[in-house]
Amino acid sequence: MSEVPREASTSPPVSPAADRDAGARVLAESGRVEAFSDGVLAIVITLLVLDLRAPDTRGAMLQQLLHQWPLYVAYLASFAYVGVIWVNHHQLFTRIAGVDTGLLWRNLALLLTTSVLPFPTAVLGSAFQHGTQRDETVGLVFYALVSAAMAATWLALFHYLATNERLLANNTSAAFFAQERRRALIGVATYLVVGLVALWEPVVGLIIAATLPVFYGATSEGLPRLRTRPAGCAVPSG
Repeated sequence: MSEVPREASTSPPVSPAADRDAGARVLAESGRVEAFSDGVLAIVITLLVLDLRAPDTRGAMLQQLLHQWPLYVAYLASFAYVGVIWVNHHQLFTRIAGVDTGLLWRNLALLLTTSVLPFPTAVLGSAFQHGTQRDETVGLVFYALVSAAMAATWLALFHYLATNERLLANNTSAAFFAQERRRALIGVATYLVVGLVALWEPVVGLIIAATLPVFYGATSEGLPRLRTRPAGCAVPSG
């Protein structure tokens, strides 16, 4: 009896390029990353209250409470800023369908700079409460540098998403994140200007710095030009 010949395999050989493409695939859906980020931001915003101190001098409680007003301002500023970051982060992940290693590292960098932000804010409040004008300058320059670094992590996130469309939700185009890079660049540039102005007049620099959280809060859904979703894409209800 003659041997029946085996059928040749129809599967094409796997090339090294295909292996590299497989390694670049989306690792997971974005929900877990967003939940982790929410937890980090919740801890940061909760720990802010530890900078406030209860009066400990008998008969001078009201005076001590009033004397701490820069700490109250610093607390409210930090709370509001972390809150704005959380809103922007939430809006960011409504446009992301999946994550890969590159996005994970950039998201961690953003969380790092955000978790550090309350420290320079407390230093700034202490400088305006107890320090000289030189102390105020140092405190504001320190705050501006940390905030510029945080804005730079947003820039890295937006740039990565603009060049990796496979991570985006179906109703979001890479052009949206290319546009969003402008928002991040505005933050980097403005905080550097704040640092320079602080060398001349710290109060003026502080006023300029206070406008940035307002700007990012007002544009949390993106700059007006590309805020709307592409035509023909239904927005999920409920």
